Amino acid sequence: MAVTFSDLHTEEGVKSVEEHLAGKTYISGDQLSVDDVKVYAAVLEKPGDSFPNASKWYESVASQLAKSFPGKAVGVRIGAGAAAPAEAVQTEAPASAEDDDDMDLFGDETEEEKKANEEREAAKKDTKKPKESGKSSILMEVKPWDDETDMKKLEECVRSVDMPGLLWGASKLVPVGYGIKKLTIMLTIVDDLVSPDNLIEDFLTSEPNNEYIQSVDIVAFNKI
Repeated sequence: MAVTFSDLHTEEGVKSVEEHLAGKTYISGDQLSVDDVKVYAAVLEKPGDSFPNASKWYESVASQLAKSFPGKAVGVRIGAGAAAPAEAVQTEAPASAEDDDDMDLFGDETEEEKKANEEREAAKKDTKKPKESGKSSILMEVKPWDDETDMKKLEECVRSVDMPGLLWGASKLVPVGYGIKKLTIMLTIVDDLVSPDNLIEDFLTSEPNNEYIQSVDIVAFNKI
């Protein structure tokens, strides 16, 4: 079950992390995961001595990120003009410019993504059987190239894709880390009219949309 944290820029928010980490090394278990990167990005600075679990966890995440991004860090703090306090991230160790093309901040495939892929494959096999056309509800993650990508333009590119059987739904921007955000967006499709794979490969990640969109992942796929 997903863990929810809020107001991580406040002492109350850090307290919730402290309590969650009691008896744990990392947010989701004994190994560093993308969940730790998300929470780390939302915590403005290293928790004080009054939060020993959170402080130890913060140092561990920072240390591992530093190994992944060996460039010399000068320290960065996002000013008060940011849209929300949780988006202010102190960068411990940004990657060097020459490594930007190979950097993957989004982590490995999660269990939810694996399950979604399995359900998609099963849905493909089921299409061979004669039946009435059904619908599916999908949650997508749309990832930009870098922190300079215009996320408003990116969402416009996504919603500009229009075809029979496709209906776009609610969306939101989710901080990933190092000033980068990703767009999560819901959509409903008519199974016989829209192929999720074709939607991604032929429309979302092809020209001209690939100017803003680096990649698209399906994280939830449910039959309606």
